[in-house]
Amino acid sequence: MTHPLIDALVPAMRAAAAVIERVREGGIVQRDKADASPVTEADEAAEVLLTAAIRAVDASPIVGEEAHAAGHRVDACARFWLIDPLDGTKDFIAGRAGYSVNVALIEGGVPVLGLVLSPRDGVLWAGALGRGAFRQNGPDAPRLPIGTHPMRPLPVVVVSHSHLDPRTADWVTALGACALEPAGSSLKFCRVAEGSADVYPRYGPTCEWDTAAGHAVLLAAGGTMRAAGGGDFVYAKPEYKNGGFLALGDRNSIGRLPPL
Repeated sequence: MTHPLIDALVPAMRAAAAVIERVREGGIVQRDKADASPVTEADEAAEVLLTAAIRAVDASPIVGEEAHAAGHRVDACARFWLIDPLDGTKDFIAGRAGYSVNVALIEGGVPVLGLVLSPRDGVLWAGALGRGAFRQNGPDAPRLPIGTHPMRPLPVVVVSHSHLDPRTADWVTALGACALEPAGSSLKFCRVAEGSADVYPRYGPTCEWDTAAGHAVLLAAGGTMRAAGGGDFVYAKPEYKNGGFLALGDRNSIGRLPPL
């Protein structure tokens, strides 16, 4: 599977991951943003790299998490990019491996292309709507096609390491017998996309840059994502704030799940 924009951005994704790992190895210095969420030098340096790489290949507006937090507002529009340069900063600071680099392209409220890279092990997931999705286990490894699977009799449910809120916990309880597996950042979407997990429920607050890249990979792999209440999960919302959602590999299994 190939796409010219994915091919153009993979080197920048890997460069951003290398910067993040250099910061981790050299010692992480944390600051708090205005919303009290943590930020590090790695977040900011990675976003600069990714922004430059996108601007070199596409003229559409870019919404980056750190630029947005710094007050650089971009009006919502029909076609734009979302960057989360270091999704899972809390995992990164805590020394866990569940953080990722995320880039997505939005068209008409839909994430049509996305890349998610795990800096710690170099695994990349990417996909484009209508062209499929792949996993690449390192820069020199082959691109392996991925796809979602039918839901298991005992569903594998991925939830956040750092943000398992009470409503999400209640949803898991309502589901009943399942295999519950904590994971970090957008890697939860990728697990559903490649079929190693079945569903990712989330009530807790997120922003669009947190979800768009993983959502794009999931859609490209054959999955779906529903908003709380069952409607389509769309982008370009006010202040790029998300509500609850259910990311699901098997589109036909929604009737087996509690409503979100």
